[in-house]
Amino acid sequence: QVQLVESGGGLVQAGGSLRLSCTASMFRFSIRTMAWFRQAPGKQRELVATITSSTDTNYADSVKGRFTISRDNAKNALYLQMNSLKPEDTAVYYCNTGSGVSLPWGQGTQVTVSS
Repeated sequence: QVQLVESGGGLVQAGGSLRLSCTASMFRFSIRTMAWFRQAPGKQRELVATITSSTDTNYADSVKGRFTISRDNAKNALYLQMNSLKPEDTAVYYCNTGSGVSLPWGQGTQVTVSS
């Protein structure tokens, strides 16, 4: 059974940085476009960044220039480096596929940015 496990969240002051990690078990990670999503309280889940199997990346305008998505296929791992964090980045962050059928969602990792 496919499992996505996110980690690395926490409480940080505005302007700070965090690095999120996601590990995926039992599926062909290397060929899939992967993505980070986030969901703030009372809001819909939104796409933050995507990375293809050939490491082409794309970002939501709200995070462009501040966040960097990357992957390590040997470890079945996905990362999100978040710099210059803002209070509006506060949300639960999830990883999943960036195209095609979504996998079962993991528990996510909470990111809280204080002003």
